Amino acid sequence: MTYYRLFRGIFRIIFSLVFRWQVIGREHIPKEGPVILCANHISLWDPPLLGSGIERQVHFMAKEELFKIPLLSFLITKFGAFPVKRGAGDRAAIRTTLKLLEDGKIFGIFPEGTRSKTGEPGEAMPGVAMFALKSQAAVIPVAIIGPYRAFRPIKIVYGKPIDLTSLREAKSGSDVLKETSDLIMARIKELRDQHLP
Repeated sequence: MTYYRLFRGIFRIIFSLVFRWQVIGREHIPKEGPVILCANHISLWDPPLLGSGIERQVHFMAKEELFKIPLLSFLITKFGAFPVKRGAGDRAAIRTTLKLLEDGKIFGIFPEGTRSKTGEPGEAMPGVAMFALKSQAAVIPVAIIGPYRAFRPIKIVYGKPIDLTSLREAKSGSDVLKETSDLIMARIKELRDQHLP
């Protein structure tokens, strides 16, 4: 946790001085218990931005290739990342995520699965719905409003938890996964639209 706080402090200085960040909705983050932060994805800066805006530590999946680069592997591990094999269901990464949530931690995920080339939020992959439905975590939509340009404001907005009670009580299946993914992405888009300059 010491390394995490150090790196978070460095990123906060960068976001404050270089990008003049604005953080909205911190009060929506539960002070304890499992949380899934679901954000749109526009830049490589998004993971540290998502984690730097709140006090609790955020854990992330990161593509396994990054963990083969010695210094980068050390840094992202200390910042709460763990490896995932992209392009296939990585059971180890899934188990790690569910265990983190079971232990009451915060998991950050970008439902689109990749960065948006246009800056507009896209379609959500089913993975976010699986984690949301298989856990009792508070699911928080997050809007990142850029672009990241020096001395131009970057905004991160944490929304209210999404009520997934009825979906969690429904029978599992592809329809429920899609409905859940679509709902999460819709809330992210709503937040973004509400806070666009």
